[in-house]
Amino acid sequence: MLKALRGLLLLGLILVVVVFGAAWLLLRASLPRLDGELVVDGLDHEVRVTRDAQGVPTVTARERLDLVRATGFLHAQERFFQMDLQRRAAAGELSELVGAGAVSLDKRRRLHQLRSRAERIVATATPNQQSVLFAYTHGVNEGLDAMLAKPFEYFLLGGEPQPWRAEDSLLVLYAMFLDLNDEDGRRESALATMTETLPPELLAFLLPPGSEWDAPLLGEAMPPAPIPGAEVIDLRQQPSHLAAAEPAIPAFDEYAVGSNSFAVDAAHGSAGAAVAGDMHLSLSVPNIWYRMRLVVDGAAQGLDAVGVTLPGVPALVAGSNGHVAWTFTNSYGDWTDLVALEFDPQDPERYRGPDGWRNLEYQTETVRVHKEESQTLDIALSIWGPVVERAGHRYAVHWLAHEAEAINLDLMRMEQAQTVDEAIVVANGAGIPPQNVLIADSTGRIAWTIAGRIPRRSGFDGSHPVAWLDGVGWDGWLPSSDYPRVVDPESGRLWTANSRTVDGEALAVLGDGGYAFGARARQIRDDLMAADRFTPEDLLAIQLDDRAIWLAGWREQLLALLDGPALAGQRLRAEARDALESWGGRAAVDSVGYRVVRAWHDRVDAAVIGWLTAPALERDPGFEWNGFAQSEAAVYALLSQRPMNLLDAGYASWEDFLLKMLDESLTDIAADSGTLVGHPWGERNQLQMQHPLSRFVPMLSKLLDMPVQGMPGDSWMPRVQGRDFGASQRMTLAPGRENQSLFQMPGGQSGHPLSPYYRTGHQDWVDGTPAPLQPAAEQWSLRLSPVQGS
Repeated sequence: MLKALRGLLLLGLILVVVVFGAAWLLLRASLPRLDGELVVDGLDHEVRVTRDAQGVPTVTARERLDLVRATGFLHAQERFFQMDLQRRAAAGELSELVGAGAVSLDKRRRLHQLRSRAERIVATATPNQQSVLFAYTHGVNEGLDAMLAKPFEYFLLGGEPQPWRAEDSLLVLYAMFLDLNDEDGRRESALATMTETLPPELLAFLLPPGSEWDAPLLGEAMPPAPIPGAEVIDLRQQPSHLAAAEPAIPAFDEYAVGSNSFAVDAAHGSAGAAVAGDMHLSLSVPNIWYRMRLVVDGAAQGLDAVGVTLPGVPALVAGSNGHVAWTFTNSYGDWTDLVALEFDPQDPERYRGPDGWRNLEYQTETVRVHKEESQTLDIALSIWGPVVERAGHRYAVHWLAHEAEAINLDLMRMEQAQTVDEAIVVANGAGIPPQNVLIADSTGRIAWTIAGRIPRRSGFDGSHPVAWLDGVGWDGWLPSSDYPRVVDPESGRLWTANSRTVDGEALAVLGDGGYAFGARARQIRDDLMAADRFTPEDLLAIQLDDRAIWLAGWREQLLALLDGPALAGQRLRAEARDALESWGGRAAVDSVGYRVVRAWHDRVDAAVIGWLTAPALERDPGFEWNGFAQSEAAVYALLSQRPMNLLDAGYASWEDFLLKMLDESLTDIAADSGTLVGHPWGERNQLQMQHPLSRFVPMLSKLLDMPVQGMPGDSWMPRVQGRDFGASQRMTLAPGRENQSLFQMPGGQSGHPLSPYYRTGHQDWVDGTPAPLQPAAEQWSLRLSPVQGS
C-alpha cells in the first residue's frame, strides 16, 4: 500500500510538472522573435530591425510602405492583445472575448456604431491611405502568424485572436476619441440640468470661463466671479440639502486631467529650440505607447524619425524627424453637441427636421457574449445622430467622431514636415481628437496650434442643447488659415496643460469641453520664466515639478482654523497642525502634511459642490458633477470669505463644517493605527499599474504588474500622478539634436511577461532619471525578408 501511495504521489508530481512545463513552453512560444531572419509575405524589400538594451527597435527599410508593414509586424508580435482590446473597446465587442462583465460598456459604445463608420471610411479613403492601411494590416497578420503560439492572454481567456482588418486601425483611433472626448454629451446635459434648477448668478459663480489661476497663450487670467448674495440664494432659509446631496458627492480620488507640453526657442534652449511633452493617460501594463525609430534610406524622400507609436496605428504619434519635433495635450474643446428634439404630440416617434416631420429610425445591434447568449440593443437614430434620454429630455448626440472627415491618417505627413509652418498645416488637417500641439524646428522656431479638425457652428455656441432648425447646426470645417495659433512668441516660450489657452473669438471657436483648472499651466509658465536658458535636463525637471502651489492657500486656511480652542483635547488635530507646519510644500512621498491638506480639500470641495448642486440631483437622479474644473476657484473663494448664505443649514457655522471635514479626513487617514504618524502621501498615492488580466485574476499580479510603490506628485501640478493615471511618457525633444534629447516611459516595450523588455526603463520613469531618446547600441538584429520571387 505504501509503495502504491508513493507511486500515485510520484505520478501526481510528474503530471503537475508536465502541466506546468507545457504551460511554460506555450508561454515562451508566444514571445516575439528578436534575431535571425524571417520571411514576411508582402514585403517588397528586406527590412532590418535592430533592438537596443531596452528593446527599442530601429526599423530600416527602403520604402515607406515596407516600413508600415514592419511596424504592423512588430506591433502584433509585442502588443497584439493590447491592440485587440483597443479595437474591441471602441467597437463595443469586448464581451465576445472577456464575458458578461463588459456588456454594459459594450452597449454604451454600440450607440456610436463605430465599426460600421470605420468600414465606410476605409471604403472611401484616398488610394494612398488605403495602401497604408492595407500594408499595416498585412504586417499585423504576418506578425501574428509568425508566432509559434497565440498570445498568452488568449489561453487564459479561452479565446482566439481574430485577424486584423483595415478598419481596426481606425477603431484604435476611435478609442482615443473615446478616451479624450465627452462622446455622449454628459457634461452638456449636466449643464442643462443645472441651468434649469440653479439661479443664474450661482451658476456663473460655480462655472466661470476661467480664473485668476489661468495662464493662456492668448489673453489674460480672469477675475473671480462675484459670490451670490442672500437676495439670490440663502441656504440658511432652506431645508438642509446634506442628505439629498450625498449621492452626488463624487469620490475626488484623482482628477483625470492629462498632459503637459512646453517649448523654448533657440534663444532659450541650450540645444536649440526644444519641445517637452508628457501625455497624461490611464496607466496599465503594457503602456499605451510603443517606442520606435523609423528609418527609410532608399526613397527619394528619406526618413529618420523617433518617438512613440500607438499599437494598432501605423503613424508616429509624437516625436522628432530631425527637422521638426511635436507633442500633444488634450484641448478639452467642445466637440460634442446635444441636439434638442421636438416630437410630434400625436406621435412620439416623429421628430421635427429641417424639412418637416421625420420618423426615428431603429437599428438593432447584437452584442456577442463569451460562453453566454448574445444580447441585443435597439438604437434610435435621427438625422443628427443617435438619440438618448436625459432628465426627461430626448436629445440627438452629434459627436465629432461621427463625421467621416474627422478621421484620417494625415498625422503621418508630420514625418516629412521640414519647418514649423509646414507642421502647422499638417496638424490642422490631422484626423485625430483635437489636441493642443506644440512644435519646434531645427532652425530654432516654435509654435502652438490645434491639431485635428474643428467644426464650424452656425447659430449657436454649443454650450447648451438647442434645436438644429432654421440654419442652426454644424456648417462644414474651419479652414487651416482660421485656426488659432501662436508662432514665434516674443517671450520665446510656449506652454499648454489642458486649461484655457485662448480667449475671445478663438475661445468661441474651440468652446469649453471641460478644460482644466489653470494652476498647472501657470506653474509651468512660471517655471519657464524663472530662467533664461534650458538644457533638456532642465525641461525634464519642470515635468517632475511636484510643488503643490495650488494648495498653499488651503494650508494657510487650515492652519488658521487649528487655533487654541480647536486643538484643545484633540490629539489628531494637533498632529495635523504639526504635519502642516513641517510640510515642505510638495506632494512628496514622505509628506504627512500634504496628505492631510489634500484629504481635507477633497471633503470640503465635494461637500460644498454637493449641497450647492443638490437641486440638479433632485431634478435628475442621473446627474453627475463632472468636467467642471473651474469650480475649484469658486470653492476656495467660499473657504476664504465664508458667506453664511451659502452654508448648508445643517451646519451652525463654517468653522463647524470645516472642522467636521477635517476630523473625518484625519479619522480616515489614521483608521488602522489611531495616529497620523506613518501615514504619508506615498501610502495613499501608490502606483497600481496593472495588466488587464490581473485585475480579475489577482494571483497573476506578481508576474504581470509593475511594482506597487508610493509616488510623488498629484493633480494641478506638473507632475500629475495618481494610482493608475499619470505621465504615459516624458520626452524633451531638440529637433536635429536627437542625441541630446531625453525619454522616459512607464512599463517596458514588450507586452510579454517573459520578455527581457517587459519592465526595462520603468524605474527610470519612477525615479525621474534622465534617459536618452535615441535607441542605444544594437543588442539584437532581425532581418525581415520578402518571399523569393515576389
